[in-house]
Amino acid sequence: MSSAHNQLLPTTLVGSYPQPRWLVDKDMLLGNAPPRVRMHDVWRFSGDDLKSAQDDAVCLAVRDMERAGVDILTDGEVRRESYFNQFANALDGLDLDHPGEATNRIGKISTVPRVTGPIERRESVFARDVAFLRAETDRPIKVTIPGPFTMTRLVQDDYYHDEDALIAAYADAVNLELHDLKAAGADIVQLDEPYLQSNADEAARNGIAAINRALHDIPGTTALHMCFGYAYVVKDKPSGYSFLSELEGCSADQISIEAAQPGLDPAVLAALPSKTIIYGVLDLGDESVETVDLVANRIRAALEHVPPERLVLAPDCGMKYLPRATAYGKLNSLVEGARRVRDAL
Repeated sequence: MSSAHNQLLPTTLVGSYPQPRWLVDKDMLLGNAPPRVRMHDVWRFSGDDLKSAQDDAVCLAVRDMERAGVDILTDGEVRRESYFNQFANALDGLDLDHPGEATNRIGKISTVPRVTGPIERRESVFARDVAFLRAETDRPIKVTIPGPFTMTRLVQDDYYHDEDALIAAYADAVNLELHDLKAAGADIVQLDEPYLQSNADEAARNGIAAINRALHDIPGTTALHMCFGYAYVVKDKPSGYSFLSELEGCSADQISIEAAQPGLDPAVLAALPSKTIIYGVLDLGDESVETVDLVANRIRAALEHVPPERLVLAPDCGMKYLPRATAYGKLNSLVEGARRVRDAL
């Protein structure tokens, strides 16, 4: 096992890495919003061939991360159509043949899963993927899963008619999955909860309870990612979070935020005094590769407000919409920037 858990300023991904063009129809992927229901047509293979191709793509992503020197790896989420839809559509209690509608974070109507019965998780969705990744690398690994609050914002509820009951059902399904992912070898499990930021008033009422229920009794390191949206979708981002200090009260060990593209003032990190911060130092809205100096300066700015023992370095968000060469170049700058600052410490 790598010593990344113990060294200062380890590097990681938020989750995703670009999928190869031989695996997915990139034009279709880029021409649509992140899908909430399944989008099978995006894949260039089907059946067992698709599973084999996805495994090969995971191996490529892992090799890229290892060559770049990233400390804590993911599988690049290359088997997923979006961060959300694979898990969200694998649960019982949904009518996937007759989906519903919901308003997304930028005010547009999205086609979403429709809840018609009790939300339950029958079997693990990602345990096989985690076991595959665990066998591919000796470095620490992380796996992400959409969080219960965000999933409740992206369904049409025709069954519970009670927001708290719906959130509780999703949180229990997530909790079962996280237990299985830890057992399969995940060192870190991460909830993706972007809708905490865009629905801050609702999050203030039940967001923390949803997180804590989902993470209840999960062993080892847990993380929560909150962002303003994929850079390719959301170009103009606010310069501050509307829901951040509240996360000091949640049970996640690590809080993952984007800072580079929105130009976040790192002084806000003082609002999370007990948390390790996964800090975004790569702007994914800019397809140029950051210089090592720029990345190092972003890290130094964060270190004025949080000690190095509580700082993990990452891209702002998932990298899946970037060209692969750009993503790899950015990871190199991330690792070298972290090394430069670490050596100075």
